[in-house]
Amino acid sequence: MECHVIEHNIPKSAEGTYYTIPFPVPDGLERVAVFYSYKKLSGPLSGKLRKPAELLGIVDLGLMDNEGRFLGWSGSARRAVFVGPYASTRGYLMTGVTPGEWQIIVGAYKIPDPGLDVCYEITYTPKKPRWFSGDLHTHSNASDGQHDASGLFKKAAGSGLDFLAISNHNNYTDNLHPPVVPGLTFLPAVEWTHYRGHMNFFGVQTPFDNSFVANSEAEMLELVKSAREKGALVSVNHPKCTICPYLWESTDCFDLVEVWNGPMRKVNTNAISWWHEILIGGRRVPLVGGSDYHRDRSLVRFARPVTRVYALSPSAGDILKAVASGHSYITSSENGARLDLRCGSAMIGDSVIWQEGLELTIGATALLPGVRLKLVTSSGDTVPLKRTSAGRVKTRMPVPAGWRFVYLVAYRRLFGWDYVRAITNPVYFNHDAG
Repeated sequence: MECHVIEHNIPKSAEGTYYTIPFPVPDGLERVAVFYSYKKLSGPLSGKLRKPAELLGIVDLGLMDNEGRFLGWSGSARRAVFVGPYASTRGYLMTGVTPGEWQIIVGAYKIPDPGLDVCYEITYTPKKPRWFSGDLHTHSNASDGQHDASGLFKKAAGSGLDFLAISNHNNYTDNLHPPVVPGLTFLPAVEWTHYRGHMNFFGVQTPFDNSFVANSEAEMLELVKSAREKGALVSVNHPKCTICPYLWESTDCFDLVEVWNGPMRKVNTNAISWWHEILIGGRRVPLVGGSDYHRDRSLVRFARPVTRVYALSPSAGDILKAVASGHSYITSSENGARLDLRCGSAMIGDSVIWQEGLELTIGATALLPGVRLKLVTSSGDTVPLKRTSAGRVKTRMPVPAGWRFVYLVAYRRLFGWDYVRAITNPVYFNHDAG
């Protein structure tokens, strides 16, 4: 985190006025913070004779950006403030950090006769890739959910999530006026709901024009094509659900497969198997998961599971770009298993040209007692991985020539069935360098 320091003297003549001090803001930042300090009170005399501390000065603070736009004002109530697109100090705008010359607004309220020395420390927080957690499938009372969008955002903030998609059935009203909660990113979404299957359209406020209706395969493909042209990322939802499965013929009209919907159960493991077969067929389709939460007092619980995404920033665009790249995995909850699968500099979702000597780096933490970890290969074989008593895995292994992709599954064995607790996207291996 870089820092820029300004030592500034406010003369007595400036008392009772406002003016600005410029400071530089470089490109590629996620946050700008300003801390300022000055001697506010005179100290008591030493020895037996003492007198009360006297007020020396009061200096107020505000900010403007490089275009002269007013960002906020805190007076003398706060010694430190920050501004960013995902969170900011109360009283300051949540806004993008644009490069250029910003301004500190100085309020010279009370200034002593000799003037007052003020030190301004500006710290710059650059964008840095990191993990974010969120629920990609929830419903508000704009369709058939219990809570309004604000209620869902409160639940998300209380659950420690970083992002939330409210994917109502065939309507996008919540996308047009989403709540604003500092530190929580809203992902525009619609669950396109048809009797032959459901799909989530992520990333655009209005993914279809006028009507969602499609009554044939050709009309469905045209509607999905139109949504994609608008910029939507398309997920096929709960494809093996016994009530509303995916029955369309096309398996290449979507960008993602929701393999984990709500509580882990057989329809989800069937969806994982279906997704695996799509990978075997040559399509590299990332997996996602979501709770499909509608209401309290239900077996379907909010933010169970969550999708953890490795993104450049918490912006909706960066999160969805990472989801589309497969830089994500699904885990049972925000406190669920943490998984890591790498091959050199490649992470989950990435492709590596196979060569002799390639090694996988495998890691896991927060594996609860009884939860095991295995590596699943393109051939369908599994490689069990030894965990420590502290619920960790840390190991390396060579990559044989026959592997086309691998992914991790954390699971608990119950009655002969692998009860999945976390699953990653694959690391892929290209065997044709051309």
